[in-house]
Amino acid sequence: MKRNNVIQAFSVACCGVLILGFCFNTQESLSSVSAKSSKTAGISDVISVNVEKDSETYATLLASASDVTATGTTESTETYGYTNIGIAQVDGNLNVRAEASESGDIVGKLPNGAACEVIAVSDGWAQISSGEVEGYVSADYLVTGDEAVTLANELAALVATVTGDGLRIRAEASTDSEIIINLSSGEKLEVEEDLGDWIKVSVDGEEGYVSAEYVSVAEELQDAMTLEEITYGEGVSDVRVALVNFALQFVGNPYVWGGTSLTNGCDCSGFVLSVYANYGIYLPHSSRSQAGYGTKISASEAQPGDLFFYGSGSISHVAIYIGNGQIVHASNKRTGIKISSAYYRSPLKVVSLLG
Repeated sequence: MKRNNVIQAFSVACCGVLILGFCFNTQESLSSVSAKSSKTAGISDVISVNVEKDSETYATLLASASDVTATGTTESTETYGYTNIGIAQVDGNLNVRAEASESGDIVGKLPNGAACEVIAVSDGWAQISSGEVEGYVSADYLVTGDEAVTLANELAALVATVTGDGLRIRAEASTDSEIIINLSSGEKLEVEEDLGDWIKVSVDGEEGYVSAEYVSVAEELQDAMTLEEITYGEGVSDVRVALVNFALQFVGNPYVWGGTSLTNGCDCSGFVLSVYANYGIYLPHSSRSQAGYGTKISASEAQPGDLFFYGSGSISHVAIYIGNGQIVHASNKRTGIKISSAYYRSPLKVVSLLG
């Protein structure tokens, strides 16, 4: 009879749940036993009813019960690094504000399909954290719970993150191949194909190969983009400040090859063309052609509103300098219009079109 009780107690410990049909040699009510089972101490009390405390069996079962209790409690699970994931569902991007109010300063933007950690929800506002951005977004445009997890699995993309400075992107998967781009640590690249020792990637629409040794590859979701206040020094004209502020309001909007719409989608030169057209300066829809306009200057002379040109050998990408060593540009389909370091890759040319 005692052997049967030990087996029953062992089953309770392993499952972490008391089955009310068990019979214990005790006068305790079933309700009090159930209450005790919610904690390790409660399970040990149940075991002690049927097993001598100085027995080896008791020690074994108590250890088992403790393990079950530790792992049997509700544990948070992560979805691509988020424990309470939210996904933005909005046309364009979702403003992240410093306060839970429409009048709060915009501190970042959460593009459509980008993910965040939902910290709390109150009065129609969600407090979130995403990338380097923390703040509040309208909860009406945030998908959460199981629906967000399902959506995240559909949206996640394979990304290679540069783990060392001066990463060389080559034309072919060989150290003997031509170096076409140099990138700094922390840059994220679209993965086209994982070849084992080499990863085929895309940078601003250009394809190349990187050694797998110098990148970490993982499925990731897009996160929020930071919008830090830009402080301009003396000598920066009002038109430069206005042009940069105008360009920044489209951060997070989509990249579309050949497009010129600042809201519905544009490519790098289409972005520059449309921003400059708003200030009466008309440029062709080609980064290589745009590089022929204005006055060539050194990168150290650049002021907000000047243009930075990039490429592998020849110019194939253009961005607007916003100051503080940063640019805004239509980068790629995954990130859309974004802010980057002006030196995330080496500029081939810098020109000024503004007075």
